[in-house]
Amino acid sequence: MARAYSSIVIDAPVEKVWALVRDFDGLPAWNAGVVRSRIEDGLAADVVGCVRSFHLKDGTHVRERLIHLDDANRSLSYNFETPAFPVGDYLATLRVMPVTAGDRSFVEWEATFEEPAAERGKYEALISRDVFSAGLLGLAAKAPSAVAPVGARRWKGRRPAKVYASTVIRGPVDKVWPILRDFAGMGAWHSDITRMHMLDGKRADQVGGTRDFFFGEGRLHEELLHLCDRTRSFSYRINKSEIPWLDYVAGARIWPITDGDRTFAVWTADWDANPNDDLELIPKVHNDVFLKAFDTIDAKYFGGARR
Repeated sequence: MARAYSSIVIDAPVEKVWALVRDFDGLPAWNAGVVRSRIEDGLAADVVGCVRSFHLKDGTHVRERLIHLDDANRSLSYNFETPAFPVGDYLATLRVMPVTAGDRSFVEWEATFEEPAAERGKYEALISRDVFSAGLLGLAAKAPSAVAPVGARRWKGRRPAKVYASTVIRGPVDKVWPILRDFAGMGAWHSDITRMHMLDGKRADQVGGTRDFFFGEGRLHEELLHLCDRTRSFSYRINKSEIPWLDYVAGARIWPITDGDRTFAVWTADWDANPNDDLELIPKVHNDVFLKAFDTIDAKYFGGARR
C-alpha cells in the first residue's frame, strides 16, 4: 500500500482554514490546479456521499466522493469515482488542527492507494508533490484573507482536552521524537525539572514505569501509559503530586511538517480540580509546562528563539 503525504503550517486561524477545506466544491477557490467544479445531483457540498466533478488544468476529468466529514475534529475523507491516476483503493484525508502558539493552523493531506507493480513509488511521489504540496501552498496563500464563518467556534462542544497546547519545532520529526520519547529525559533540558529518574530500575521506554522528579519545589511521580513509535506519541498519568488535582492524564504527539522539514507538536492534559484552581492551573500547564517544554527543545537542539 502506497502513501502520499504533505503538510504545512498556515498563518491563519483554524476557523478560516477549515471553512475553505470543508467546502467539498471549493477547490477552484484555492487550488490552482482545478479550473471548475460542481456537485452532482444538486446536492449540497456537505452531504456525505455527494460526488464532486471537476476538471484539472490539463483537461483531466476527476470525480471524487465525500465519505467522511467531521466538523468537531476538522477532517474530511474522499475516494476516487473517476480516478485522476491509475491507482486502486484510493482514500484521501485532509485534517486541520490549531497551532495555539501564534493562532495558526497545521494542515495535513494524505492518501493511501495501490500502485501498479511496474510503477511502484511513482504516484506516491507525484501525488505528494504535485497534488498535495502544491494544493496546500495555494491554501496557505488564500486562507489569511478568507473570512471566518459568522459564529464560528474553536471547539464544537467540549474541547478535546482541558489543556491543548500546540506549536512548531524547527527540527525534523525524526530528530525531535528521540528527545520526547525518553520518558526520563526532561530533566536534561527543561529548566524547571530536576532529579528526574525512573523508579525500580525500569527503563525510560518501559510502559508501566514511573518517573520521579521535582518540578520547582514540588515532587511528582508519573506513570507511562503508552508509547508509540508509529504515531510518535506517548501518554502518562500522575500518581503523586502536591497540586490539588485528581485523575491527571496527559500526553504528547508530533507530526512531520513537510513544508520546511519541521515538526508540529501537540501536548494535551485532562484532570479534575476545583474550578477556581483551574483558573490558575490551566494557563500554567499550557504556557509554563507544555509550551515551555516545546520551546526549550526548539531552542536547545534546533536553534529556535524562545517565546
